[in-house]
Amino acid sequence: MNHKTFIKFLGLPPLFTSALLLSLLSSCGDSTDNQTSGQAGDSEELSLKKLVIALKANKNPASMLAEKEDLEKYLAEKLNREVEVIIPTDSGVVVESFRNGTLDLGYLSSTDAARNVSQDTAGILLVHLKNGKPHYNSIWLSKKDKSYQSITELKGNPVAFASRSSTSGFLIPTWDLVQQGLVGPDVALTDYFSQTIYGNGYVSAVEKVLSGEVEAAAVSDYVYKGDNKYLSDAQKAQLKIVQEQGPVPAHTLCVRASISESDKKFLQDTLLEMNQENAELRDRIFNGELVTVEEDEHLKVTREALAVQKTLKP
Repeated sequence: MNHKTFIKFLGLPPLFTSALLLSLLSSCGDSTDNQTSGQAGDSEELSLKKLVIALKANKNPASMLAEKEDLEKYLAEKLNREVEVIIPTDSGVVVESFRNGTLDLGYLSSTDAARNVSQDTAGILLVHLKNGKPHYNSIWLSKKDKSYQSITELKGNPVAFASRSSTSGFLIPTWDLVQQGLVGPDVALTDYFSQTIYGNGYVSAVEKVLSGEVEAAAVSDYVYKGDNKYLSDAQKAQLKIVQEQGPVPAHTLCVRASISESDKKFLQDTLLEMNQENAELRDRIFNGELVTVEEDEHLKVTREALAVQKTLKP
């Protein structure tokens, strides 16, 4: 991503472009602050002058806007820094933004986390627990009045996946199809299903079921079983679970690799304090208690599924 593209991405007025580029080129000290985040910083203060965080675009727009504003306010007060929350719809933007130092934290699926870790652009800072565990299940949802009892009965029908980067809404359901021998090197998803549609989050995929555009959608189990952050009671009343598969490694909070170790620790401690200070906001945004994990162990299932996915017929 070049400088002009990123300025547009962050929503900066074009008037600031020249000044910003001049500053980046002429001020070595400023560049070092942005990229390496103050290697001489201490644990009492964040060396970053501004914190940029990316959230997943997996809820309805009104909910996402409220979460963006509430998280910005909470962390700005905690860190005494300007905080900007962005909601990119393209996971490729996250990888590039981590790489060029314009993104500091990202709330990512384990699929996106594994890809960033493999490219050395970011590492796992924290994960969320669901029902006390760092994993949950993936489910296929259909309309309640349909007779489907398993994914095998959906052969030849149109389906929706939450997104191409979703672990519970694409990677694990596909891995399950491979394990059942339904798709593989000689049978593509589009051979098994009459059509595969990719949404831009859980809600968009489920809405395609409710509208009749597809017969089933793959999403996280908490979209249907949890509170009404994603679906209303009226929507849930029209749906049923066709099949569950898993486990799905929980979503991650990833931190830019080039941030100093002292800043990483400062951010980790600050976010962990949400567990006691603001559990309501934590649950709305991160879906549960935040904890530390061993990175390779948390990503083990995801990496295995990604390896299998590469063997599928396109």
